[in-house]
Amino acid sequence: MTATILVLFVATYLGMALGGFPGLRIDRTGIALVAAILLLATGALDTAGAISAIDFPTIFILLGLMILSAQYAGSGFYDWCALKVAQAAQSPARLLAVIVLVAGGLSAVLANDVVVFAMTPMLCLGLMARKLDPRPYLIALAGAANAGSAATMIGNPQNILIGQVGHLDFWRFLAVCGVPALAAMGIAYATVWLVWRGRFGMPQEIGPEGVGQAAPKLDRWQLGKAVAATLVLLVLFTRDIPQEHAVLLVAGVMMISRRMASRDMLGMVDWHLLVLFAALFAINHALGLTGIPAALVGDLQAAGWLPDRLAVMLPLSLAGSNSIGNVPAVILLLAAWPSPPQGALYGLALLSTLAGNLLLPGSLANIIVAERAAAAGVRLGFVEHARCGVPMALLSMAVAAVWLWAGGWMGW
Repeated sequence: MTATILVLFVATYLGMALGGFPGLRIDRTGIALVAAILLLATGALDTAGAISAIDFPTIFILLGLMILSAQYAGSGFYDWCALKVAQAAQSPARLLAVIVLVAGGLSAVLANDVVVFAMTPMLCLGLMARKLDPRPYLIALAGAANAGSAATMIGNPQNILIGQVGHLDFWRFLAVCGVPALAAMGIAYATVWLVWRGRFGMPQEIGPEGVGQAAPKLDRWQLGKAVAATLVLLVLFTRDIPQEHAVLLVAGVMMISRRMASRDMLGMVDWHLLVLFAALFAINHALGLTGIPAALVGDLQAAGWLPDRLAVMLPLSLAGSNSIGNVPAVILLLAAWPSPPQGALYGLALLSTLAGNLLLPGSLANIIVAERAAAAGVRLGFVEHARCGVPMALLSMAVAAVWLWAGGWMGW
């Protein structure tokens, strides 16, 4: 069975790197799910093993946060926020700063993928109505969302998994990762401003009718419930209860509503991402049964090349995030490296997230922004993104590495 497992494992992560297979309309989630099904069908993995491999606390936290975010979306907050941001500032510099602050701040609490998915279309329409080129602002949106999400354990899917594996404290995580994440937001702003300087266009004042569609309606009562639930969740993170229980409890309360149907809220959940996580957990578990990851980790440890040092973690994060993507890369690494030190977990969370800004396929947030922008009539190309993404990622990772070293969390 070892050969079968290896073939399916390699095919899965090759598909992750390519984003699909030529001639087939199958995406990363579909590839991982088909591979997991074939592992079961060939007997390389049994049902009990597949189920036990899934990290359900991580899945539950993701699900709960998506339901909480659905409460914000249902209130009209994301569309309202995107339009207000597009209308807010008089100069390109101020507008860029507002986008960076809003995207980074929201992503730290509501998860970066959800934030950019919801904000991109309305932001594009608002910017185009003001005769501004949306591309630099979209790059800033994705870059700031990735940077801000690195600050907390619930900012992105890989951080959620890292927090669960290491049993990390929410507030301690924020204390370690918050400063370099904030610095990375500043770097995102400065990079986009310098690269696009003089090419933003002249802003023009518009009303909601200038966006090309009806102004979004904000349900303040539903938004108030969402904000209150978020505050309760942050308080629960200070208590000695499992984080997945806290998130699910808040999500359950949100689903009890007289105005928003639970079917609609569940319809806003990114089930594709949850399926991707579950399938990758099963695939990596199957590889672990072959003994190959354990042997490889042993060899690396003997050679002094475990990623518990910055000299290894930095290039590994860059390569992994910009080939197979930061979420699959983190799942794969943690499956092969069962007992990483706490400092290395902080480093992995920071560096894998910031590395996702390097290239357009480096993070799911980048891909979402590009796809949602294309649907709104804005094409964000690979080269355009890379002109900002490469310096943005390298500078922010350098700052994060110095911070981790100076704080004694990781050595060189």
